[in-house]
Amino acid sequence: MDMNKNIKKKNCIVAQSGGPTVAINASLAGVIEGVRSSDCFDTVYGSLNGILGILDDRLMNLSECADADPSFLERLKHTPAMYLGSCRYKLPDYMDDDSVYNYIFSRFEKLDIGAFFYIGGNDSMDTVLRLSEYAERIDSDVRILGIPKTIDNDLMVTDHTPGFGSAAKYIASSLLEIAHDTFIYAVKSVTIVEIMGRDAGWLTAASVLARNSYSLAPHLIYLPETDFDPDLFLTDIRRLLTQYNNVIVAVSEGIHDAKGRYISAGESKEDTFGHSQLSGAGKALEYLVKDNINVKVRSVEINVLQRCAAHLASATDINEAFASGSRAVTFAEEGVTASMVTMLRTGNAPYCIEYSHARIKDIANEAKCVPLRWINEAGNDVTQELIDYLTPLIQGETSVTYQNGLPEYLSVAHLIQTEQKK
Repeated sequence: MDMNKNIKKKNCIVAQSGGPTVAINASLAGVIEGVRSSDCFDTVYGSLNGILGILDDRLMNLSECADADPSFLERLKHTPAMYLGSCRYKLPDYMDDDSVYNYIFSRFEKLDIGAFFYIGGNDSMDTVLRLSEYAERIDSDVRILGIPKTIDNDLMVTDHTPGFGSAAKYIASSLLEIAHDTFIYAVKSVTIVEIMGRDAGWLTAASVLARNSYSLAPHLIYLPETDFDPDLFLTDIRRLLTQYNNVIVAVSEGIHDAKGRYISAGESKEDTFGHSQLSGAGKALEYLVKDNINVKVRSVEINVLQRCAAHLASATDINEAFASGSRAVTFAEEGVTASMVTMLRTGNAPYCIEYSHARIKDIANEAKCVPLRWINEAGNDVTQELIDYLTPLIQGETSVTYQNGLPEYLSVAHLIQTEQKK
């Protein structure tokens, strides 16, 4: 269906969901700009706290925000986290109970909505899938599109996801700074850095970018894509301590042994979507080294810091996030629905990507792991192919405005003052 012929100046709703990133607001800015330039769409509303904003009737007029402040979109691009807020709400199965869906689509009809854009990761794409299936079931002409976002880089089909490049840049920078901190002492030591990544080790793999002409740190990298052997780990540590005073290890929070048991200092719990919530892999390895090797050892957990470090954003990441949001509007104009915006890499030297879209049913509830061919045979390092894949994604720096010595971001008072549904 050609929306130019069948839908004239419909409105849109956009929402954000899941965990925050440095780049997700750039995608939001791209959607707003895309709608402002559109011949098919008029007003774009923002749903506060994800899909819950529609259910609770908490919407804001983003078109008015952009019209009232000429600097709004540019400032939004460089503001971290989620301007519209987030949620971890899982839609029920409409075959069991479609009351929620009935309400959502009744709101779409009342607001004359022609397209709904959901910016998020794996769980958000599950929402896109469910809404798309229900739209088809009731023969709705509302276009439902997902815009990728996740620091985990584990969405299927697309080459990579906006948000990952900036997080990777933060991880690599942090490992380099940890190395400088560690190298000042001429004593034997082991530093273990635990990095987020339950099932996919993309973030931990990015630590390899910290290596340079004078430092090979991190000396060991362990990802959840391969089994972790504690005995081999200790052997690796002992070997490296004969070569270096200071050994630095990067490890994913989701590493596990050959039986699938997580290497963790505590028991894991599950979140709303049934995912294990892990903690303590770095601490567990710290104890392992301390009990078996007579050497100074510490563990450092890089938990959520990389998610909102806009002062260390990748310009490539921000630009691609903005373009992904803008292209989503273009695809909706063309009649695309039940899909997610994707990026296809066409070259590394020079780096180049093309934007397209893929069916949401091929993406939702799946996870893209680091290919085993990009992990060395010993399972304690990554290959040059992975380095070549990662390097373009962290390129370029962004301009952050400062006030009183601190970054100045857009106000999110509308989130702080809003009672959030739990």
